[in-house]
Amino acid sequence: MILHCNFEELRALMSASELIVAESHDHWGGVAAPPEGVVMVEQLLPRLTGDVSIDTLDDQRRIESAVSYIVRELHRRLDQKIVETSPGDEEALHLYFDYGHSRTMLNRLSLMGTEMSAIIDLIGGSSQAAAGITFPD
Repeated sequence: MILHCNFEELRALMSASELIVAESHDHWGGVAAPPEGVVMVEQLLPRLTGDVSIDTLDDQRRIESAVSYIVRELHRRLDQKIVETSPGDEEALHLYFDYGHSRTMLNRLSLMGTEMSAIIDLIGGSSQAAAGITFPD
């Protein structure tokens, strides 16, 4: 299946992902492993070049988890920026739109996961069999 992404969504996810990964490397360095969410975001980065091909339900769930982490982080940053400055602050407005574009993509990913699960249930696949079921583009 293909997750169609527009330019604004890709830009928002890419910039947020790069910031999350960079800050994680600055914080954790080489001393300890970064949190699992950061690892998922780092794995998502190379796929943010255009529409995303999603072959399996497991792949969809990994991508959804990474985008969910990004959305939560953008929401946290937006709240923090609004409290520190004002809702009309230029950076707060950029965060608002990045959050909105990322949240929209997360919603489509969630709907895609629901559809994929329904198709697996419809053909009588168990959760173990679901790992072997692929969804062509």
